[in-house]
Amino acid sequence: MRDLNSQLDFRYYRIIIALINVLMVLGLLDGFMRGIHWEYFVHLLLVLILSISLWIYPKKETNFMKVIIVIESIVYLYSLFIFYPDISSSFMLLCLIPGISILFFLPRLFYFSLIINILFMTIIFSYISLVDKGESYSYLYMDLPGNVINFLASQAVLYIIFYLSLTRLKNQQLYYEQVQQAERLKTTGQLAAAVAHEIRNPITVVKGFLQFYQEDQSFSKNKQEHFAMMLEELQIAEAVISDFLSVAKPKNEIESHTINVKDALQVVAELINSYALLNNVTLKLVVEENFYIACSLIEFKQLLINLLKNAIEASPFGAPLIIQAKEQNNYVKINLIDSGNGMTEDELKSIGMPFYSLKSKGTGLGLMICFNIVHRYNGSIQFQSEIGKGTNVTVKFPSIKYIEK
Repeated sequence: MRDLNSQLDFRYYRIIIALINVLMVLGLLDGFMRGIHWEYFVHLLLVLILSISLWIYPKKETNFMKVIIVIESIVYLYSLFIFYPDISSSFMLLCLIPGISILFFLPRLFYFSLIINILFMTIIFSYISLVDKGESYSYLYMDLPGNVINFLASQAVLYIIFYLSLTRLKNQQLYYEQVQQAERLKTTGQLAAAVAHEIRNPITVVKGFLQFYQEDQSFSKNKQEHFAMMLEELQIAEAVISDFLSVAKPKNEIESHTINVKDALQVVAELINSYALLNNVTLKLVVEENFYIACSLIEFKQLLINLLKNAIEASPFGAPLIIQAKEQNNYVKINLIDSGNGMTEDELKSIGMPFYSLKSKGTGLGLMICFNIVHRYNGSIQFQSEIGKGTNVTVKFPSIKYIEK
């Protein structure tokens, strides 16, 4: 994901970098006034390298470039601290080093800069305490314990800022994904409601005539076989239309019931077991207690059958398929774990999109219906997968306490 996505972002970035360059040049002038030594030329070289990196960053927004900029900043600020020991502001700049990586929102880069900063400052404080003893860094040596505490406090504050910012960013991404999913469901539902009924009527008429002609003995056997093939294709088309109508069905048309999850899973396992045996897949049901949810029993079965059917088809020959259910944080959590080929990150991101399917003849509506059913009852569905290690589907529904009447 690019950090600078608009001309306005580029404009603000250029202004900020220009101000940073001005400050670095002022630092060079201060160093020049102190006299030209080898430290000054190193200082000048570091300013040039860091400035070039900052200016070319918008053209090469890569993680590698972000790492380079953070490392160059660390080297630059520590060089200032070493070259000009009498300037106390350089110590404050060192305290802010991890803040540079916060701008890029890369957790590993932040932890790297935080650990490096703490390690280097530990060495510096040890040097000041044991060797320097206030000769060069008197402002630090005069209150060494206090400065150590202040440094650690600054790192803790930066960590809290990073953690809260990253958490908020992840929540925003999750919300954005949920909004996208809701928009997809809404769009598909509107399309289904507008088109499905109009398509079903002519299909019913054509199907009736084909059935009539199929039973007419005046047609040759070859033509009757053709009629059978056409009827089979029409049945497939009707199944797709039914899926569309299921997605478009409003929530207020669905009657929910109190469902015993253990009993429902056992029924579904019995229904799908014959299909599993055909694929030589063993179902293993692990549900120790009775849990209850509010949901339409028909839709709950439809959800599980769709997910289990996909898991069975993805499982290798003779592999087990585990079905688990437990109560956690006022939710009933159902896991379907297979040991199939797994999915890539790009495939996982596309799961639930209309007409996206990993099957050669799939429509992608099956999983979309699953998402629709789960969200209709305030639940959630997540896919965790890794190539060569299978897939774990987690479905959650709000748990309710069943009261016997």
